[in-house]
Amino acid sequence: MKAPAPTIVQFTPKIVSVMAEGYGLRAFRADLIAGLTVAVVALPLSLAIAIASGVPPDRGLVTAIIGGFLVSLLGGSRYQIGGPAGAFIVLVLATVQRHGLDGLALATFLSGIFLAAAGALRLGSFVKFIPYPVTVGFTAGIGVIILVSQMRPFLGLTLDGPEPGPFLEKLPVLWDALPTFSLLNVAMGVGAFAFISVQRRMAPRFPGMLAAIALAGFTVWLMKLPVPTIGSAYGGLSSSLPAPHLPDLSWGKVQAVLPDALAFTLLGAIESLLSAVVADSMTGRRHRSNAELVGQGVANMATACFGGFCVTGTIARTATNVRSGAHGPVAGMIHALALLAMVLLLAPLASAIPLAALAGVLVSVAWHMIDLKAIRTLLRTARAEAVVLLATLAMTVLRDLTEAIVTGLALGALVFMHRMAQMSGVDTMLDEADTVSRPEDRGETRETVVLRLTGAYFFGSAPVIESVLDQIVARPRHLILDLADVPLLDMTGAHSLTGFIRKAQDQGMQVTLAAPRPQHMEMLKAAGLPDTTARAPDVATARKRAV
Repeated sequence: MKAPAPTIVQFTPKIVSVMAEGYGLRAFRADLIAGLTVAVVALPLSLAIAIASGVPPDRGLVTAIIGGFLVSLLGGSRYQIGGPAGAFIVLVLATVQRHGLDGLALATFLSGIFLAAAGALRLGSFVKFIPYPVTVGFTAGIGVIILVSQMRPFLGLTLDGPEPGPFLEKLPVLWDALPTFSLLNVAMGVGAFAFISVQRRMAPRFPGMLAAIALAGFTVWLMKLPVPTIGSAYGGLSSSLPAPHLPDLSWGKVQAVLPDALAFTLLGAIESLLSAVVADSMTGRRHRSNAELVGQGVANMATACFGGFCVTGTIARTATNVRSGAHGPVAGMIHALALLAMVLLLAPLASAIPLAALAGVLVSVAWHMIDLKAIRTLLRTARAEAVVLLATLAMTVLRDLTEAIVTGLALGALVFMHRMAQMSGVDTMLDEADTVSRPEDRGETRETVVLRLTGAYFFGSAPVIESVLDQIVARPRHLILDLADVPLLDMTGAHSLTGFIRKAQDQGMQVTLAAPRPQHMEMLKAAGLPDTTARAPDVATARKRAV
């Protein structure tokens, strides 16, 4: 009987299954507490990420409100919290510099379409196949870029012109501007960073980021300190959401922002599914990766219509949601509604928040993105993976995030293929039978040779196995190829093996395939396996037939 299509299960939002389990007052109370806790964490992060990305701070709040609500409502993870993420700062800033805010909205909208399409095509399971060194490398590279990008507001530097975007161009400009640093800004930035660091150690559940910027803002307001603030730089925050409208969908504009949209899609899929995996590891639940991508796609399209930017699953806020005792997706929706209430009620107070304190928040975020423990472990214990990590990190910092991920994946694949090829081989076993009775053969031995192939026989290992097969000196009358320990055979391996079989048969040998799997036979027949090749269920049967 044909199995039913898994479409409904794969694309059903997690909130449906949560409600089907029975959702009561106790569960709502847990989600309410968790949602309010995450909102307190999300508020300063949304402001800081927006400013670092080169967009007005209220766009970060719009992204967290609209995107966060829809990710929880439509996504495939029970605990995922969506919103603006630090990993996107580099990409968003570059997009704004090239195409402006309108181009950013269009790129976000297109990436939403691509994410939803990826989920509909069931590509979610493939996105998770990102090697660990690649993840550590590009995350650390993003952390380095964020750290450097925050030095100007963190130190209060005065630049003669606009701050360059590329890393190598930015460093000398910041170095030349070091004499212009402001002690007040340094105190605000270092104070916020130190406060958050101490809070993480002493009181992990305390909302240190919000407390840090609130304390800094109160100090600036009380003492009338002459430091740049949200109010002086951006004119304060809007106390309402903007009216929705579609971005400019003209073909020329679409072509211009398409590379940025693809970069948003790639990073958004990786970041959101990694965050969902983290939530799974903390709770023992399993998310639906394809439904998550569809939810992320819808959230990005809707956010772009409200003037927001890239939405993705955020690891820090998702982990906070889990640790706060969330029961299900309702917590994420409450987090978005709580942020909306904060915008409506507290927007005027945000004008006093100093930019140096927000830079301190992002410095803290960037510092924790650079996983020094993981980097040290890889450098010390796995040299090949260390090369992948360092290459990915260097490409992220010096070139482009998309190029970095592609480079890391390519190097990771080469490392994997090399190791798989090393695990493949050929063992030879000779059986000498009784002397045959024919006079012309008297004195000769009738031999059966068993070649046991081990490991994957694919394009990476085919040259190794071919060299071993070609070095066989004995020319037996019966040759048995044992395929029981070959878990994988691709078309390159199939062509290599059929070529060897033809050569053996041309030399007068009788060839038997022992224990071939059905998929192996299909591949070998497609590669032109001679019809005279015998088959046997195992080596023992093949030996009996050869005698």
